Formats: sequence, structure tokens, C-alpha cells
Amino acid sequence: MKPTKIIQFSILILITPFFCITSFSQKWENIQPTNSCTKRHENTLAAVGNKLVLFGGRGIKSTDIYDIKTNTWTKLGETPLEIHHLQAVTYNNEVYVMGALTGSYPHETPIPNIYIFNLDKGEWRKGPEIPKEYLRGSAGCVVYKNKIYMVCGILDGHWDGHVAWLSEYNPKTDTWTKLADAPHARDHVSVAIVKDKLYVAGGRRSTARINQVLNLTEPAVDVYDFKKKTWETLPANLNLPTMRAGNSTVAFGNKILVMGGESAAQVPSHSEVEAFDTVKMQWEKFPNLLQGRHGTGAVVVDGKVYTIAGSAHRGGGPEIDLIEVLK
Repeated sequence: MKPTKIIQFSILILITPFFCITSFSQKWENIQPTNSCTKRHENTLAAVGNKLVLFGGRGIKSTDIYDIKTNTWTKLGETPLEIHHLQAVTYNNEVYVMGALTGSYPHETPIPNIYIFNLDKGEWRKGPEIPKEYLRGSAGCVVYKNKIYMVCGILDGHWDGHVAWLSEYNPKTDTWTKLADAPHARDHVSVAIVKDKLYVAGGRRSTARINQVLNLTEPAVDVYDFKKKTWETLPANLNLPTMRAGNSTVAFGNKILVMGGESAAQVPSHSEVEAFDTVKMQWEKFPNLLQGRHGTGAVVVDGKVYTIAGSAHRGGGPEIDLIEVLK
């Protein structure tokens, strides 16, 4: 009996994710602004200085600006078209939109142009056309050394056509470059960079064609090394502890924070916040969001993590306008 017990325990160690429960020095707090923003989901969030730019979501909505210093919202004009399922980035103090979808479920279409928001002018402008071979939506986007990188995504809304592409866009020259595909295709994904590595965690392969929209979540964590120009998949014991898609992801020091999301496992949106320590190579449990949410974004400003809006349940609602900050 003793040898059998030892063998069983060894197998358990091999297949269980390395997950560290930490004592929390941070906590989430609700912010009560002097006025409110527009409720929305499948939107995005970007930071320009001390101001947060909230826009997008199902339907055409206003561009809302939150001033961290004054704790107030300003509602600017509507976006030029319906924009949803994206991760916006900030480049040269402007907000760039690419890898986004427009239109209605389940055959949403990729937005064919880059769109750019200038906060100083309070204006949107239509940017360059995206070459057809790079078009997709529900993709992850990040900025690294003055270039924008778009990873994974889907070609046909929630129907089918998820891809593993990694694309480089140079805004200075308006040129695109194909890089090596990620090991796993996925959509509804948000990504982040720590040092010289891009981390892709969470997401799924939405396939309404076979009635598998929420179920095909991807557990593996893929990492792209910009210096080596190579991908690796972390060992299975470092898979994302709570499988979900539509989550928000940010770099927080040497850690990658994966926040919220949706899955077939539960009706309420996920409130879990899990951090991958890129130095210790382990997952850590962070304080849960006060309000579970999916289909929104998160940003880091002055060492604080902000997340706003999203959907409180999987799918299309209820939409919320709540602001949380991790201090």
C-alpha cells in the first residue's frame, strides 16, 4: 500500500499547477467618481498620462475620459464606427485601435483600418488600411520599442477562424511584418510584456459554428522572446490556474496579472486575479476583483491597476460602469 500511495502523490505533483497563495499587501478599492461613464462591455481601456480613455463596446458609444486627479468623467464624441473586442494601445500619446471587430453576433467582421484617438484634440481619425493578410479581431495588442504587436485573434466574429498569428506594425513607416505563429491559436485574448518577453495567457477558440463559443478555453501560456525571436510554451504545471477568456491582462512589475473573464464554468463573470511571477516562475493568487467582469480592459498608472466597465455575467450583460483600483 505504501508504494502505491507514493506513486499517486508523485503524479499529483506533476499535473497540478504551481500555485502560490500569497499574503495580500494590495487590495482592490471601488472609486466613486463625481459623475458616471457610459455602461458598456467588449470595450477597451487605455491610459494617456493621468487620464484613462474608455471607449468601444457593443453599439456605437461615446469616448469617455476619466481624470484620475480630479476623479471626474468627460464624455466626448462617439467613435467613428462600432468598435468592440479589442485591446487598445497607447503610442506617442495617442490611442491606437487595431485587431478589433465591428457588427453583430455571430459574424462580426474585423475593422479594416487602424483608428487613432488624439486626447489633446479630443478627436478620432481614420488611419492606414490594414492589409488583408493581417486582418482579424479579438486579438491581443502591445507596444514594444516603438512598434505595435498584434497576436492571435479570429477572422469571423464568434463563428470560426481563430488564428495564431503574430504581426509587427511600424507606425513610423506604416509597414507590417509577419513573425512566427504562436504555439496556440486563441481569441478573446489580452496580453502583456515583461522585459523582452510577450506573455499570452487566457483566451479561447470561439466556434459558434459547432455551438462551442465558451467551452474551448486555452490553458497553456505561450511566451515570445523578442530578442531570440522564438516562442515557447510554459510547462503544463504553469498553465493558467483558472481557465477563462475575455480577461484583462497587464504587466505589474515582474508579474503578469490576469483579471476577470468569462467561461462555461459559471454564469457570473470571473473575479479571480492571478499573477504569474516571471522571475520565480510561479502563479500567485491576488485579491479577487470586488465585481467580476469580462470584456473590458485594464491599465497601470503610477503603480496602480485600474479596470472599468465590462459585463457582470458571461455573454452580453448586465453592463456595468464600476471603477476598481488595485493599490
